[in-house]
Parts: sequence; structure tokens; C-alpha cells
Amino acid sequence: MATIESYETAKGTRYMVRYRTPDHRTTTKRGFKRKKDARDWTSRTEISKNDGSFIPYAAGSVTVGELGETWLQRKKISVKPSWYRRIDGAWNRYVKPKWSHVAVRDVAHKDVQQWVTAMAEKMSASSTDHIYGVLAGILDDAVSGGMIARNQARGVTLPKKPRRRHTYLTPEQLRELASACVNHQRRSPMDPVHETMILLLGTVGLRWGELAGLRIRDVDLNRHRLNISVSATQVGTEIVEGTPKSGMARSVVFPEFLDDRLRALIGDRDGAELVFRARDGGYVRQVSPGKRSGWFGAACDRAGVPRMTVHDLRHTAASLMVRSGANVKAVQRQLGHASAAMTLDVYADLFDDDLDAVGDAVSGLFDKM
Repeated sequence: MATIESYETAKGTRYMVRYRTPDHRTTTKRGFKRKKDARDWTSRTEISKNDGSFIPYAAGSVTVGELGETWLQRKKISVKPSWYRRIDGAWNRYVKPKWSHVAVRDVAHKDVQQWVTAMAEKMSASSTDHIYGVLAGILDDAVSGGMIARNQARGVTLPKKPRRRHTYLTPEQLRELASACVNHQRRSPMDPVHETMILLLGTVGLRWGELAGLRIRDVDLNRHRLNISVSATQVGTEIVEGTPKSGMARSVVFPEFLDDRLRALIGDRDGAELVFRARDGGYVRQVSPGKRSGWFGAACDRAGVPRMTVHDLRHTAASLMVRSGANVKAVQRQLGHASAAMTLDVYADLFDDDLDAVGDAVSGLFDKM
């Protein structure tokens, strides 16, 4: 039977619970400011002893820093290199300085909420969510490892991610943008390559990393297919090769009008070489549309289309597929989405005409009555 005793400290009266663990050892839990808090804790402890969920207080003494290093090592062998770089950066820059010295049992829900709120005021919702996810993941391990009964990081309020409206180009605008990549005032050896990249991204829907990692052996000119098995993702200043975002290789189709461009680009080069190469022979790097000196932003301006990101060309490809009559399953496979439901969620606005058709079809049934 647990007992509650008071004792004096320099900060005033405190309460201590003396109780027995399930293995019949007598131990204490000290530091309660109110007797009521001590009684509530005692009640919860007795319930946990009866239902088998009891966790010794000492088990939670491991720090977030100690558990975090183990969590990172496990992630290193289970996630893509590019994703590991991101979580490793989030850990070292944001999570470790704040939480590494805190015992997992002492992480309080209100403290996590304050931390998240402070981050949200300084950075994007996406970055805040990513950093928070590292701490929450570490504490999930603490729960599964029997160190704490509940993850106090779960259930905090996270900033809402604004849904950016997609930019869709028409076929005419896409051709104008591709043509605008050729700098007529100061022609560059990369100009024709950029032109072909724009057309490929805007009609096939590759992610930039998939295009950058594409090798000549992955191009089947006879069947108009590209085998996508690698993504060359830029992490900081480095390019890291890994699997595509979905984790799955896939085969995609490219339009016949790109045949001559790709044949000219490939020539008689070795199959292991990159299809698209930078001037130094390495990976082509994505540029920000906001950079005045960037070739893509300059092309947007010359073509008279909105300043957009290279990734927006993937949205254009999706819109052209839907416009051409492709069903959602085909679009999903082409884009490499995990499911057709994901495709519908991301591009719901592209299927508005389908809803109109459904309405017209149902109305037609009643017209025949």
C-alpha cells in the first residue's frame, strides 16, 4: 500500500510517495508540490501496476540526447541518404541543443508546444513540422522501449501548411518556355540541353532528382520509355544518389516528338553516362526561379510566363495528361505517386470536368424517364 509523506525543502513543503513496484521493491517518488498531485500520481501508478503497464521511474532517466543518437543510427540504415541528411541536420541544429540534456520522462507536453510555437514564428510550417518530427520520433522509441508510458510530444498543435495553388502551363506556353532557354544574346553550350529538359519535365512529369540521375542506359528510344530507378537529390551543396521519392523504380513514357532531341543528346556515348550533364560533366543542379542570374528564371521572364519553380513543370505534365484523356491510374504510375488516391488529392482540381460529366450522365438517366 502506498503512503504519502511531507518533507521540508528550501522552497517549502513537498510531498513524497512511498510505494512498492510490481517486483515488491520499496521505492519513492519525490517532489510533489501539492498533496493532491501526489494522490493522483499514486492512483495512476496503482492502476498501471494492475494492468501491467507500469514503468519504473528510473527507466525514464535516459536523456533525449542518448536516445537520439541511437535513433539516428537506426534511421541511417532505413531511409534514403538525402532524407537522412535532412533529419541529421534537424537533429544537430534544432533538437539536440534544446532537448539533448532532458530525460525522456521529463519532456512535458506544454514545453514541446512552446518550442514548436516559437519555431513556427521564425520558419515555414513545413520546416517546423520536419524538426518537430525528429523529437516526436525519438520519444516514440522511448515509449516502445518501455522508458515512458506516453509520448508527450504527440498531440501538440502544429502550424497549418498553406496549400499553394498549382501553376499549369498550356502546351503553347511550355514550348515558349523551352525556346526561351536559348539565350540568343550569349549562346551557351547548355542552352539546347536546358530546352530539352524543360520539354521532358513538362510532358513526362519527372522530379528534378529523377531527371538529374537519368543515365543513357535508362532511355529506351524504340519504346519511348524511361526507366526511373535513381534520384540525384541536392542536399545542401552536395548531390546524393538514392531511390526515387516513392522508393520504387518505375517505367514512364515520353512523347514521340522528343525522339530526335534525345537521340542527338545521347549520340554514341556510353550507357553509364548521365543523359543531362553540367558543364563540368557532373550532375545538373536545380536553380531557384528567384535568382536573377538563373537560367530558368530568365527563361520564364523571356517567355512571359509566371515565375515558377522547376517542380511546377511536373504539375504542367499532370495537367496535360489529364487533358489528353489519361485516367487517374495512368497518371499515378507516370508521376510515381504511392497511390491513385494521392494523385486525386494533389490534382483534384484537374478532375473538375469529370464531376461535370457525372452530373450530366445522371441527369440523362432522368431525362429518359
